[in-house]
Amino acid sequence: MLPGYQEGIVAAGGTPVILPLTDSHEVLSLLLDHLDGVLVTGGQDVDPARYGEEKRDTCGELCPARDAMEAFILGEALRRDMPVFGICRGLQMLNVFLGGTLYQDIPTELHSTVQHHGQKPYDAPDHEVTLVEGEWLEKLLGKHRLPVNSYHHQGIREMAGDLCATAVAPDGLVEGVRSRHHRWVQAVQWHPEFMPVKDPDSSRIFQDFVCACRGDEGSRAQRAGS
Repeated sequence: MLPGYQEGIVAAGGTPVILPLTDSHEVLSLLLDHLDGVLVTGGQDVDPARYGEEKRDTCGELCPARDAMEAFILGEALRRDMPVFGICRGLQMLNVFLGGTLYQDIPTELHSTVQHHGQKPYDAPDHEVTLVEGEWLEKLLGKHRLPVNSYHHQGIREMAGDLCATAVAPDGLVEGVRSRHHRWVQAVQWHPEFMPVKDPDSSRIFQDFVCACRGDEGSRAQRAGS
């Protein structure tokens, strides 16, 4: 697990807990009983079979065990109305779990001129996203455009009906989503974990997640009604 995820949560006043890779529903349910929220991180590509497609040559490494684990965790977390925050693959997995589809490879399927795969150490902006007016990110950060880093080759093709967009890239790719039906379920396509300390906007995103996990009425997203 990359340290930035943990650092972002710690800096926001939370305690990170890394879960084991397991398909045991009993174990995962027990762990969720002791957690206040779930962060679904970046990682391997989501198996295209989960959204009804054959795997193309341009699709990357898969991890079926992780897909199964995260599908169960998402189902339980949503059922319990726990705060859920998805980053990169986390956004993609949330979209697929709720019935959406993905571009298996943006360069060959979307033919975008936007730089969606930046360079190491991935801690500098690669492009801007437009924050949807009246939605979580725009209210939380108080701005209409946000420079973001980028490290992905997949993204949302068809957005799940239970989600709505909170941020959009210049090529139309949805890069931020929230659940329409849950207290606090948010996801972003970029990587705030690569700059949680030096970037105030990334810090605010982690802080709002931790506030939601605490049930803090001061959470900006909760006050905004999103």
